[in-house]
Amino acid sequence: MIELKSFSKVGLAIFMGIGLLAASCSKEIKPKEPEMNPVKKEVNGLEGTWKMTYAEIRENDSVQVKDLSSADFIKIINRSHFAFFNQERGTQENFTAGAGTYTFDGSKYIENLEFINFVDYRGHSFSFDVEINGDSLIQQGYEKIEASGIDRYILEKYIRIK
Repeated sequence: MIELKSFSKVGLAIFMGIGLLAASCSKEIKPKEPEMNPVKKEVNGLEGTWKMTYAEIRENDSVQVKDLSSADFIKIINRSHFAFFNQERGTQENFTAGAGTYTFDGSKYIENLEFINFVDYRGHSFSFDVEINGDSLIQQGYEKIEASGIDRYILEKYIRIK
């Protein structure tokens, strides 16, 4: 005859063994780790990295075409912010940078310039008409800051960098 004490110990051992076996056979569910470099679908055709290929400034009665033969001008636009960098190649001279938020309704692009190394431009908004055709972007409009006497029309052309 089996004692009740030993039956309880045997039963407990069998029960624990079955429990461990069941636990080891079950699929472990781990939380999904976020991707390190998620690829996000762009919200509008404006998002991306753009390289300036042409720029002209019309001020008073003159037209100035920007010489891009020895400089790179890059504009980066994400879902809510833009940034631009202008650097003469092979030197530390003539560096310009700016950034801020923007709005875009499909053709009207408004930059709210929050950061720039030219103090007169900081804190101002500039409205541009934008046309996107494939990997080309044309941006044109007025930069006007009455307090600083800045009043000029700009035309900029960019290609998308892939």
